[in-house]
Amino acid sequence: MSKILLTILLLVISNVFMTFAWYGHLKMEQYSWFSRLGLWAVVLISWGIALFEYCFQVPANRLGSQINGGPFSLMELKVMQEVITLVVFTAFTLIFFKTETFRVNHLIGFVFLVLAVYFIFKK
Repeated sequence: MSKILLTILLLVISNVFMTFAWYGHLKMEQYSWFSRLGLWAVVLISWGIALFEYCFQVPANRLGSQINGGPFSLMELKVMQEVITLVVFTAFTLIFFKTETFRVNHLIGFVFLVLAVYFIFKK
């Protein structure tokens, strides 16, 4: 697998873990055993999930960075990661939180983000 594809795959996996760490507890509130947990217990659970995010994010950045012989500049890695984050977050929100809706203004914002990626990658 090429460094480009592997970097992107690792970034996607890391963002899935981070999205669950940051927002999954909001969905878990519907379970009585979870809703009885205190804030610090929820923080520790989220932190444990976020550990796995780092297990994928750090290798993605090391593998993908031009500093280590990868194909991407730091700016390219960061912008790519942000777009992946929004795609993963949007999918997560629409799948797990039925009260959220995807609106035209969200689509317009995403178009601008795609344009940002285009301009960041433009040589």
